[in-house]
Amino acid sequence: MIEAAGRRRVSPLRAESLIAAAFESLTMQSRRTLFRHLALGIAAGTSLAVLSRPAAAARLPAVFTSKPKGVAVGGYDTVAYFTDKKPVKGNPAITAEHNGAVWWFATEANKALFVANPARYAPQYGGYCAWAVASGYTADGDPEAWSVANDKLYLNYNKAVRSAWARDIPGNVKKGDANWPVVLDK
Repeated sequence: MIEAAGRRRVSPLRAESLIAAAFESLTMQSRRTLFRHLALGIAAGTSLAVLSRPAAAARLPAVFTSKPKGVAVGGYDTVAYFTDKKPVKGNPAITAEHNGAVWWFATEANKALFVANPARYAPQYGGYCAWAVASGYTADGDPEAWSVANDKLYLNYNKAVRSAWARDIPGNVKKGDANWPVVLDK
Protein backbone atom coordinates (compact mmCIF):
# COMPACT_ATOMS: atom_id res chain seq x y z
CA MET A 1 0.00 0.00 0.00
CA ILE A 2 1.05 3.54 -0.61
CA GLU A 3 0.32 6.35 1.85
CA ALA A 4 -1.70 9.09 0.21
CA ALA A 5 -3.51 12.15 1.50
CA GLY A 6 -2.39 11.63 5.09
CA ARG A 7 -4.74 8.89 6.24
CA ARG A 8 -5.71 6.95 3.12
CA ARG A 9 -3.71 4.02 1.80
CA VAL A 10 -4.04 3.05 -1.83
CA SER A 11 -2.91 -0.07 -3.65
CA PRO A 12 -0.02 0.16 -6.12
CA LEU A 13 -2.50 -0.43 -8.98
CA ARG A 14 -4.67 2.47 -7.81
CA ALA A 15 -1.57 4.65 -7.42
CA GLU A 16 -0.58 3.71 -10.96
CA SER A 17 -3.98 4.80 -12.30
CA LEU A 18 -3.79 8.06 -10.34
CA ILE A 19 -0.36 8.75 -11.85
CA ALA A 20 -1.71 7.95 -15.33
CA ALA A 21 -4.64 10.33 -14.83
CA ALA A 22 -2.31 13.07 -13.62
CA PHE A 23 -0.06 12.49 -16.64
CA GLU A 24 -3.04 12.78 -19.01
CA SER A 25 -3.89 16.18 -17.54
CA LEU A 26 -0.41 17.59 -18.29
CA THR A 27 0.12 19.96 -21.19
CA MET A 28 2.48 18.87 -23.97
CA GLN A 29 5.14 21.28 -22.67
CA SER A 30 4.82 19.83 -19.14
CA ARG A 31 5.12 16.30 -20.53
CA ARG A 32 8.31 17.23 -22.37
CA THR A 33 9.73 18.69 -19.16
CA LEU A 34 8.77 15.56 -17.22
CA PHE A 35 10.38 13.29 -19.81
CA ARG A 36 13.53 15.43 -19.82
CA HIS A 37 13.78 15.09 -16.01
CA LEU A 38 13.13 11.36 -16.20
CA ALA A 39 15.80 10.94 -18.86
CA LEU A 40 18.30 12.86 -16.74
CA GLY A 41 17.40 10.69 -13.76
CA ILE A 42 17.88 7.49 -15.75
CA ALA A 43 21.19 8.72 -17.10
CA ALA A 44 22.28 9.52 -13.54
CA GLY A 45 21.19 6.06 -12.37
CA THR A 46 18.32 7.35 -10.25
CA SER A 47 15.73 4.75 -9.29
CA LEU A 48 12.30 5.13 -10.82
CA ALA A 49 10.59 3.01 -8.17
CA VAL A 50 7.78 5.55 -7.86
CA LEU A 51 6.71 4.96 -11.45
CA SER A 52 7.02 1.18 -11.49
CA ARG A 53 4.94 -1.41 -9.71
CA PRO A 54 6.93 -2.77 -6.75
CA ALA A 55 7.81 -6.47 -6.82
CA ALA A 56 6.68 -6.77 -3.21
CA ALA A 57 4.94 -4.10 -1.16
CA ALA A 58 6.61 -3.17 2.10
CA ARG A 59 4.89 -4.65 5.12
CA LEU A 60 3.20 -2.16 7.41
CA PRO A 61 4.29 -2.18 11.06
CA ALA A 62 2.42 -4.63 13.32
CA VAL A 63 1.32 -1.75 15.57
CA PHE A 64 -0.25 1.40 14.14
CA THR A 65 1.55 4.52 15.32
CA SER A 66 1.12 8.07 14.14
CA LYS A 67 1.20 11.08 16.43
CA PRO A 68 3.25 11.17 18.51
CA LYS A 69 5.56 9.31 16.14
CA GLY A 70 6.31 5.73 17.23
CA VAL A 71 3.73 5.81 20.04
CA ALA A 72 0.91 3.26 20.00
CA VAL A 73 -2.75 4.25 20.32
CA GLY A 74 -1.96 7.94 19.92
CA GLY A 75 -0.51 8.03 23.42
CA TYR A 76 -3.67 6.75 25.12
CA ASP A 77 -3.46 4.25 27.98
CA THR A 78 -4.85 0.96 26.61
CA VAL A 79 -5.40 -0.45 30.08
CA ALA A 80 -7.73 2.45 30.94
CA TYR A 81 -10.25 1.28 28.33
CA PHE A 82 -10.78 -1.74 30.58
CA THR A 83 -10.29 -0.24 34.05
CA ASP A 84 -11.86 3.21 33.56
CA LYS A 85 -14.17 2.23 30.67
CA LYS A 86 -13.03 5.29 28.69
CA PRO A 87 -10.03 6.62 26.77
CA VAL A 88 -7.43 8.23 29.04
CA LYS A 89 -4.32 9.99 27.76
CA GLY A 90 -1.12 8.31 28.87
CA ASN A 91 1.82 10.03 30.50
CA PRO A 92 4.94 10.18 28.28
CA ALA A 93 7.03 9.59 31.42
CA ILE A 94 5.34 6.21 32.08
CA THR A 95 6.14 3.96 29.11
CA ALA A 96 6.77 0.42 28.00
CA GLU A 97 7.95 -1.00 24.69
CA HIS A 98 6.04 -3.79 23.02
CA ASN A 99 5.89 -5.12 19.47
CA GLY A 100 8.03 -2.33 18.02
CA ALA A 101 6.10 0.56 19.54
CA VAL A 102 6.19 2.71 22.67
CA TRP A 103 3.07 2.58 24.85
CA TRP A 104 2.11 5.36 27.29
CA PHE A 105 0.21 4.79 30.54
CA ALA A 106 -1.67 7.07 32.92
CA THR A 107 -0.37 5.22 35.99
CA GLU A 108 2.43 2.87 37.01
CA ALA A 109 -0.27 0.34 37.99
CA ASN A 110 -1.67 0.34 34.44
CA LYS A 111 1.83 -0.05 33.04
CA ALA A 112 2.42 -3.07 35.31
CA LEU A 113 -0.85 -4.67 34.14
CA PHE A 114 0.12 -4.15 30.49
CA VAL A 115 3.69 -5.45 30.90
CA ALA A 116 2.37 -8.56 32.66
CA ASN A 117 -0.09 -9.33 29.83
CA PRO A 118 0.18 -7.10 26.74
CA ALA A 119 -2.04 -9.39 24.64
CA ARG A 120 -4.87 -8.75 27.11
CA TYR A 121 -4.73 -4.94 26.80
CA ALA A 122 -3.28 -4.12 23.38
CA PRO A 123 -5.90 -3.30 20.75
CA GLN A 124 -6.72 -5.99 18.24
CA TYR A 125 -5.19 -5.71 14.77
CA GLY A 126 -2.36 -3.60 16.13
CA GLY A 127 -4.61 -0.60 16.65
CA TYR A 128 -5.46 -0.28 12.96
CA CYS A 129 -9.13 0.34 12.16
CA ALA A 130 -10.94 -2.92 12.94
CA TRP A 131 -13.61 -2.36 10.29
CA ALA A 132 -10.95 -1.74 7.63
CA VAL A 133 -9.08 -4.93 8.58
CA ALA A 134 -12.37 -6.86 8.40
CA SER A 135 -12.84 -5.34 4.93
CA GLY A 136 -9.37 -6.43 3.79
CA TYR A 137 -7.27 -3.27 4.09
CA THR A 138 -5.77 -1.00 6.75
CA ALA A 139 -6.69 2.47 7.95
CA ASP A 140 -5.75 4.54 10.97
CA GLY A 141 -7.28 3.62 14.30
CA ASP A 142 -8.70 6.52 16.34
CA PRO A 143 -8.35 6.11 20.14
CA GLU A 144 -11.67 7.98 20.58
CA ALA A 145 -13.54 5.57 18.25
CA TRP A 146 -13.18 2.47 20.40
CA SER A 147 -15.19 -0.48 21.59
CA VAL A 148 -14.57 -3.48 23.81
CA ALA A 149 -16.15 -6.75 22.71
CA ASN A 150 -15.52 -10.15 24.29
CA ASP A 151 -12.93 -8.47 26.53
CA LYS A 152 -10.89 -7.25 23.53
CA LEU A 153 -10.22 -3.66 22.51
CA TYR A 154 -11.01 -2.55 18.94
CA LEU A 155 -10.27 0.85 17.42
CA ASN A 156 -11.93 2.27 14.32
CA TYR A 157 -11.14 5.10 11.91
CA ASN A 158 -13.82 7.38 13.40
CA LYS A 159 -17.11 7.15 15.28
CA ALA A 160 -19.19 6.76 12.10
CA VAL A 161 -17.08 3.75 11.07
CA ARG A 162 -17.39 2.42 14.63
CA SER A 163 -21.19 2.50 14.18
CA ALA A 164 -20.87 0.43 10.99
CA TRP A 165 -18.51 -1.96 12.81
CA ALA A 166 -20.99 -2.33 15.68
CA ARG A 167 -23.79 -3.57 13.38
CA ASP A 168 -22.13 -7.00 13.19
CA ILE A 169 -19.24 -7.22 15.65
CA PRO A 170 -19.06 -11.06 15.66
CA GLY A 171 -19.05 -11.21 11.85
CA ASN A 172 -16.54 -8.37 11.57
CA VAL A 173 -14.25 -10.00 14.15
CA LYS A 174 -14.38 -13.26 12.22
CA LYS A 175 -13.45 -11.48 8.96
CA GLY A 176 -10.81 -9.35 10.70
CA ASP A 177 -9.20 -12.37 12.34
CA ALA A 178 -9.07 -14.10 8.94
CA ASN A 179 -7.40 -11.05 7.35
CA TRP A 180 -4.93 -10.36 10.17
CA PRO A 181 -1.91 -10.02 9.81
CA VAL A 182 -1.90 -10.75 6.04
CA VAL A 183 -3.58 -7.37 5.46
CA LEU A 184 -0.30 -5.71 6.54
CA ASP A 185 1.27 -6.93 3.28
CA LYS A 186 -1.38 -5.35 1.01
